[in-house]
Amino acid sequence: MEGPSLSERTAVLSEAHEEFNNSNFKRAEELYTHFINRCTETGECDRDLLAIAYNNRGQVKYFRVDFHEAMDDYSTAIKINSHFEVPYYNRGLIRYRLGYFQEAECDFKKALEINASFEDAKQFLHQTIVDCDAKSKRGY
Repeated sequence: MEGPSLSERTAVLSEAHEEFNNSNFKRAEELYTHFINRCTETGECDRDLLAIAYNNRGQVKYFRVDFHEAMDDYSTAIKINSHFEVPYYNRGLIRYRLGYFQEAECDFKKALEINASFEDAKQFLHQTIVDCDAKSKRGY
């Protein structure tokens, strides 16, 4: 018995994006998970699309404030496609929010190494350095 075709899997991913863009996050997460599971079961997915699915599912988890689960998805997206700057940035945001400034700085720098014109990463890198210095001056 054959699994879904590439076009069927891509349709699931497109539907997931649409649900995400319409703020139907629960449904989007279900569809991203379905896409991810099918890809990992068959091993027949485009790696870039799989990385996008992990990143976007991580965004849903981020909105739910499930930071550690979101970071897991961002890290998996990075393992799949180490040249995809967005999950580095997204993981950096969580690390920043949790006060892990050095780790956040590394993620923002990596995002900028990949895409030097990533303005949000530039801004958060700057803020991370400022906040890390302030934390250090306070002695903790």
